[in-house]
Amino acid sequence: MIQAAQVASKFTLFTHHAKTFPDLITALRNSMLRTGTFNNEIVAEQQVVSVINFDIHLIKDFRGRRYIERITECVPVVDVNNYEYDNKNKNSIEGKLDTLIDNQAIYYAKSTNKELFHYVNILEYQDGNYVVTNPISDTNIEQMYINMSDEDAANFKDFVKLYWGYTLSDRGVIIDRQKVPPSAGNLLAKDAKAAAPKQAAQATTAKGTQHFTDRKSTTTSNSTGKTTKSGEAQGANPLLG
Repeated sequence: MIQAAQVASKFTLFTHHAKTFPDLITALRNSMLRTGTFNNEIVAEQQVVSVINFDIHLIKDFRGRRYIERITECVPVVDVNNYEYDNKNKNSIEGKLDTLIDNQAIYYAKSTNKELFHYVNILEYQDGNYVVTNPISDTNIEQMYINMSDEDAANFKDFVKLYWGYTLSDRGVIIDRQKVPPSAGNLLAKDAKAAAPKQAAQATTAKGTQHFTDRKSTTTSNSTGKTTKSGEAQGANPLLG
């Protein structure tokens, strides 16, 4: 699945049973290690993180209702070169040693406690409402936009403008950012209440077409922008309203 997501397809869609997003990454990483393809945890996790874009997490509450609890974006952490190279400009042995020690500390931190990704919830179901909690990353916004139909692209432009204050170019690049009030993140209560108990059936997300069922969470990677409905549910679209 990871290999197909990297090179062999425009997008990849699969289901999983992880309870949290870190659990999902860990489970996939461990599966790759067990196959023998990788023997280094960091390298294996990097491969997983590079193809997981969004996690649509479904939940069944104690009343027996199944609904989308959250939509989570995975944001890979880009390693930056923050070593200090001006040791030749140090005029004393103490200064050169300080530079060496600082660089060693950076190296060991990168080697032993390397952060490969962070994750943010884009949409959450809170007290009967769907709430837009964090913006999608610039890269995924652009990739989503250029893979959408004209109708979906127009709706998406309105969405990011309303909830995040972003103005998009004709290529999906953010060309202006305006502050929006915190209350703008609340989607219409009637839409959320209708979607949650009945399971939202469609959502256009970055780099993937989502098909929702009422049993599992769905994870997507790579790029397409079409909106696809599942065979059973016909609920509201939590992203496009």
